[in-house]
Amino acid sequence: MSKTHAFRILPGKDLRKEIAFFVEGHQIQAGWIASAVGSLTDYNIRFANQPEGKKDSGHFEIVSLAGTVSIHGSHMHISISDDAGRTIGGHLLNENIIYTTAEIIIQESERLIFHREQDGNTNSNELIVKKKS
Repeated sequence: MSKTHAFRILPGKDLRKEIAFFVEGHQIQAGWIASAVGSLTDYNIRFANQPEGKKDSGHFEIVSLAGTVSIHGSHMHISISDDAGRTIGGHLLNENIIYTTAEIIIQESERLIFHREQDGNTNSNELIVKKKS
């Protein structure tokens, strides 16, 4: 069984932080981004195999946002395009600032719990899926 959440993030807000506040406020233990559209004035994205994020300012369209969300840890990737349609993407960090809006749809499983733990194969906390008892 799943539950659907829909909300809007207002201009000037931090995309990742606002998603985290929503997940915490609704005590979502196993969720995923089902849909997201909107725009940014500033981005901070960590590209593949890079230790730090890259930042820029301007006007960018959110063309996709995907990932798992949980009060136990989230992992999201974003793709954005500039005014010429050039598209970049990577790991969503804090400091992605909303320009006009962000419309977010989150699906939530009522049967699972997502955790993040070291699994020994990577240097990161990876997804661990557990069934609710």
